[in-house]
Amino acid sequence: MKLNLTSEDIRRGLEALGLGRGMRLMVHSSLSAFGWVEGGAEAVVRALQTLVGPEGTILMPSFNHGAIFREGRSASADAPVAGGPGVFDPLKTPTSNGRIPDTFWRMPGVFRSLNPTHAFAAWGRDAERYTANHHLTLTTGEDSPLGLLAREGGWQANLGTTHHTTTAKHLAETMRRVPCLGYRTEAHPVRLPDGRVVEHRTWSWRERSCPLTDSGEFIEAEMERLGCQR
Repeated sequence: MKLNLTSEDIRRGLEALGLGRGMRLMVHSSLSAFGWVEGGAEAVVRALQTLVGPEGTILMPSFNHGAIFREGRSASADAPVAGGPGVFDPLKTPTSNGRIPDTFWRMPGVFRSLNPTHAFAAWGRDAERYTANHHLTLTTGEDSPLGLLAREGGWQANLGTTHHTTTAKHLAETMRRVPCLGYRTEAHPVRLPDGRVVEHRTWSWRERSCPLTDSGEFIEAEMERLGCQR
């Protein structure tokens, strides 16, 4: 049964799961799964920020999945294209990851990486460091924001979502060099905060489906078997 929740209700619920101050969290979320939340998506973000505090870090996907480039590009990186802007602007381009992530990257103190198709947004102690060089490394590789968080003892919080949408599985795929991943790179225009438009690359997308991890059921079963989730 869905409930009417406040930000404090959400904070207490997450705290009861063992989440708390100073933690590094990769967050996947569905606002609708909460039911009615007083204050909407921002209230969920505030609950997370209060929970981990400024000494912790919150990371969320901030992807557009290349949709802004899919209609084609003009010869000039700064010129508009039919069907979309054709330029990734970390200060303007929406994310397709849902209401909570799309609210999160717009909030004060949040840094957004410059990967043109699969950016991450981060808040807290390690936010700037995690996002600074994302466009220079594999999208979900060991030195990506997600890879850095995992290396430094981070946790994942799935708020109303399943492992079907777990981005961390792509980190495992990249690190294990699974055949379904493939290695390719695409260059796209990115508008920097100072207004300049440059080309940045997105690295190592999947080229086909990965039967073992696509549905999330295998991950769910393994996590339960190993006692890795609550």
